[in-house]
Amino acid sequence: MHANLIWRNMRYMKYKIVWMLLMMMTVLPMMAEDVVYITTDQFRERIFDYKHNKDWVYKGDKPCVIDFYTTWCGPCKRLAPIMEEMSQKYCDQVVFYKADTERERELAYVFGISSIPQVLYIPVEGKPLLLKGLYPKDEIVRIIDEFLLKEKEK
Repeated sequence: MHANLIWRNMRYMKYKIVWMLLMMMTVLPMMAEDVVYITTDQFRERIFDYKHNKDWVYKGDKPCVIDFYTTWCGPCKRLAPIMEEMSQKYCDQVVFYKADTERERELAYVFGISSIPQVLYIPVEGKPLLLKGLYPKDEIVRIIDEFLLKEKEK
């Protein structure tokens, strides 16, 4: 390849990289929170320490949703973008987590996760709701609005 052509391509790539960085700097601050991947230890710190408490007491100050999944699960893969969208929509009101049942076997065992996906909806006060299977986005929105955020309306 001719030296001038190589130099021109390198200059083009530098401009492209600078443009991408500028775009990221302006877009990223506007983006809301993403779904957080949670471990068993983090669950016990942030949500509920089942080793020391028998009665359910939620530690968080916002309701949360935990998506129990595995990487090879087809329905889990279809649920993932819905959960990402919900985390953007409810970023100031609800915290969204994902727990890989193959990596976090203890956590999956504690909640009796035998099939996936399963989603745990945890209100600030009261007992959590564990639902099996892939629900449509409209139903997930309804559950969040009516079950998790009902106290906020009062």
